[in-house]
Amino acid sequence: MNSSTFDDAGVYRLDSHRALVQTVDFFTPIVDDPFAYGQIAAANALSDVFAMGGRPITALNLMGFPQNLVSPKTIARILRGGLEKTAEVGCAIIGGHSIRNPEPIYGLAVTGVVDLPNILTNANARVGDLLVLTKPLGTGIATTAIKRGVASRLLEKKVIALMSETNSVGAALAEKNLVRAATDITGFGLLGHLSNICRASKVSAEIFPERVPAIGDEIFDLIDAECIPGGTRDNLKAAARTTDLKSISPIQRTLLADAQTSGGLLLCVPERSLKRVFAILRKYRTPCAAVIGQITRRKAKLLCTTK
Repeated sequence: MNSSTFDDAGVYRLDSHRALVQTVDFFTPIVDDPFAYGQIAAANALSDVFAMGGRPITALNLMGFPQNLVSPKTIARILRGGLEKTAEVGCAIIGGHSIRNPEPIYGLAVTGVVDLPNILTNANARVGDLLVLTKPLGTGIATTAIKRGVASRLLEKKVIALMSETNSVGAALAEKNLVRAATDITGFGLLGHLSNICRASKVSAEIFPERVPAIGDEIFDLIDAECIPGGTRDNLKAAARTTDLKSISPIQRTLLADAQTSGGLLLCVPERSLKRVFAILRKYRTPCAAVIGQITRRKAKLLCTTK
């Protein structure tokens, strides 16, 4: 695949029918529970394969830790979390590598397979496609609040469960050719990842902010209290160059730019396929299935928001 399309993973053609989909991702702990951390890191790494329409088949553990500060028991719990999540989607962990590191890191290098007609690329969005989001936004705000000790127990429980869910529905949708383009929403936030689709497809997009779901009302209270991660602030600065945000409040802007961990899929769906897509999303019990915008003809700004 051409790197200029900003796709989620690398694709290597094997023959006239199939291709490998490969990706790697890891990060430092964002929650205190080692098992949950392992699950979240694994779900996040697997997501790039699903966003390309592929199915992960093998993975390698990547781990770094300060030897004198992290116990073998803690390391084992992290690895068990990752193992459980990969097993859930039929992906085998076949090895890995660890190093000493000043702070813990964990993630996966994942290899998947995809039939060539099923590849979902950022460059295939078309005017009129509807934008469907499968997880609510706000994980960056929520995990920052958890680190600062200001998140409610309910929010903490909710965001851990959300980040631990895989995006396996991406492969199911691709195999039925119901989606034109897709990406998962991670570090660049909704605005950044949608901008990548627009650049690659040479289109623009309109977002309906009032339809964009948040994890809960507590997210808006946290934004109002300036509980905002650095990555989200960086995304907001970058969005100023590509997005017309004048019609929405600073709190809404922050949510749209929030840097996600193990976020949902953003799908470009032809209107004729929307009913079937919703049926599959219900079958997979995705956290949400929200139409949050549409693809438009290329304009001066890649993205615009409407009240």
